[in-house]
Amino acid sequence: MSGPGDRINVYSVPSHPAGAHSHIGALLVDSGKITREDADRVMRLQREKGMRFGDAAVKLGLISPADIERALSQQYEFPYLIPGTSGLSGELVTAYAPFDGKSEVFKGVRSRLMLRWFNLDLGNKHLAIVSPCRGEGRSYLAANLAIVFSQLGERTLLIDADMRNPRQHAIFDLDNRAGLSSLLAGRAEINIIQRVLPFADLSVLPAGPIPPNPQELLGRPLFRKLLDALAKDYDVIILDTPAGAENADAQAIASGAGGAFAVARRHHTPARALKALALQLANTGTTLVGAVINTV
Repeated sequence: MSGPGDRINVYSVPSHPAGAHSHIGALLVDSGKITREDADRVMRLQREKGMRFGDAAVKLGLISPADIERALSQQYEFPYLIPGTSGLSGELVTAYAPFDGKSEVFKGVRSRLMLRWFNLDLGNKHLAIVSPCRGEGRSYLAANLAIVFSQLGERTLLIDADMRNPRQHAIFDLDNRAGLSSLLAGRAEINIIQRVLPFADLSVLPAGPIPPNPQELLGRPLFRKLLDALAKDYDVIILDTPAGAENADAQAIASGAGGAFAVARRHHTPARALKALALQLANTGTTLVGAVINTV
């Protein structure tokens, strides 16, 4: 399940990438896939055969079908990454292979959550990703869900609220010197949240330095005030959490979020531990929105 810890640069990016509405031929030229002379050849064949530009370019052997997919993703403002061209972790399957079976699973979860939780009529914007034990895929699920929501055009914030064993800064290669712990301790401002290229609608708040009192920080009124304030700027806020059976952090986070989504790992998660966590969440008034089994 784990991927390489490569590097990624984080920037502030515009809401609409340049060239998002360009003709596919212009996008292929701008990306260096074909030359302007090649484009003229393609257009001649396109007129002669009544073909689409991309199909004509493939027929001439100038590009591959994968090149067309990448150009279309840019044309329709659906960003994704090419292996070897970015430093995002390989765990982010929805970033590197948005059309394969694994990514379709995440999109299916997204659809159910949009209907059952992030529905405009319900007004919910926060969701905690929980599980009883370590190694079950909470960070993997949270990160990929954040990407697919951002690909939908939802203003998405991923918060690493696991202030004991944080991982999102490693997955996205963020500077973790300031984060959630810094905000809750009054040592940072909200501008430490950053957008991640090329996903214009995806932002990440890392956990920050590991504090000696994470449960106390999460129990402060400031945590809920922070979540309420962030809800004004984001449509979807996903919170990664610590293992629920090890401490009460996950329950505090889920209670603040109002809703939780559970992940269990096949042949790893004890059924009794998952049932106990569900009961604990219910006792805090948290809605358990759903659950998935991680088979990776």
